[in-house]
Amino acid sequence: MIGLRPVPARWPRHVTAAGSTAQQGDRVRAEDSVRVVLAEDGVLLREGLAGLLERFGHRVVAAVGDAEALMAAVEEHEPDLVITDVRMPPSFTDEGLRAAVTLRSRHPRLAVLALSQYVERTYAAELLEPDGAAGVGYLLKDRIGDVAEFLGALRQVAGGATVIDPEVVRQLLRDRADPLRRLTAREREVLALMAEGRSNAAIARELVVTEAAVSKHIANLLAKLDLPPSEDHNRRVMAILAYLRGSR
Repeated sequence: MIGLRPVPARWPRHVTAAGSTAQQGDRVRAEDSVRVVLAEDGVLLREGLAGLLERFGHRVVAAVGDAEALMAAVEEHEPDLVITDVRMPPSFTDEGLRAAVTLRSRHPRLAVLALSQYVERTYAAELLEPDGAAGVGYLLKDRIGDVAEFLGALRQVAGGATVIDPEVVRQLLRDRADPLRRLTAREREVLALMAEGRSNAAIARELVVTEAAVSKHIANLLAKLDLPPSEDHNRRVMAILAYLRGSR
């Protein structure tokens, strides 16, 4: 178990102030205002979120478009909360999430809310580990029902709570229970042949594909098994051990 407390599939209305969203914004007290650094590479979405937060009484002290700028903005402005996309330039993989993990380690009292279209498994569990004093959240963009829900989640995270989309929890728990489930059918075939001691060339001949294709499959499956490059371990051997444990 990863010690996470998911929120309901639809957050109850009582997580925000009573009344319409416009009335809620009008009644934000100064002591409830949150100083936010916002990181989102999409200009329209970034400006839209910044305007929304400002409208409802929060202060966006910086709005940036990449992880490097996010790190610099936090050091400069010392915000209460970071809202960050997960996939940002230059590779559009997990830069935002990695930056969030680093920031939480450097600033234990900094609340972090990750927004994404995807569950980035490699660092999501690390971000959500309940080892800090500040609030943390991970929400999927296309599952946020309305403005009131989003603002309610923001206030909860800023107040020290953990707010996690149930789909994120399901994927993390599923993957922790059996990391081999992440692999495609072809990647499982490649891993099985690796377990037999086959070389890349032998695997390519067996599957009637190129060695380049085999290398790509191996790189993908190592990443999915959370086996990053390391000087201390042979990743190929560790992948085979994972396969053998999962095949029992």
